[in-house]
Amino acid sequence: MKTLKLALLAAATTVAMGGVAAAQESPVSFNVGVASDYVFRGVSQTDEGPQVFGGVDLAIGEMGYAGVWASNVDFGDDTAAEVDFYAGITPTLGPVSADFAAIYYAYVDAPSGSDYNYWEFAASGTIPAGPAEIGAAVYYSPEFFGGIGDAFYYEVNAAAPLTDKLSVSGALGRQEFDGGGDYTTWNVGLGVAFNDTIGLDLRYHDTDEDALGDIGEGRLVASLTAAF
Repeated sequence: MKTLKLALLAAATTVAMGGVAAAQESPVSFNVGVASDYVFRGVSQTDEGPQVFGGVDLAIGEMGYAGVWASNVDFGDDTAAEVDFYAGITPTLGPVSADFAAIYYAYVDAPSGSDYNYWEFAASGTIPAGPAEIGAAVYYSPEFFGGIGDAFYYEVNAAAPLTDKLSVSGALGRQEFDGGGDYTTWNVGLGVAFNDTIGLDLRYHDTDEDALGDIGEGRLVASLTAAF
């Protein structure tokens, strides 16, 4: 994903593991990809159009990391791209693989006074459940996209291998805003690892909020990612 917008779980588990493997061989890893849509927490960020994205990650010591990730967006104005900057740590707490991070979302050519740029702080963790993994995450922004005030996003997710090259994963999330407009989102998908570098994810996203319009309706998204 964005590495941290997992929340997002739009990337197949197998693709993510490919990126981890690359990072173990070198402190620097890269990812590039294309998708039929850029869906963030159930909502299209490209007005239901295609996405091109890429990022670079730096491993810092035994459990630190930092990175940057970028994608095209379409908000119906002059905004051309989203660029995310992030850093965090990944301690192991007993059986829990934890991740504590800070993310800054910046928008290129955003209209003056739009207040699109914002910070978010995240805490997440996963635990093994046989061959599968179960996780949970919480994200907090003191001033969310558009300057609308506090926002929280809560998520539970799970992923499991089906074969050496196939995996299934899904997530259930709740986006809450200080001024109302809260909604629930979910996704479920199948990941295919063609090799250690390239993977395909087929994922269905949906929300329960009709007020979001077409960009919040159910959709199937295909994404192809290379991590090296």
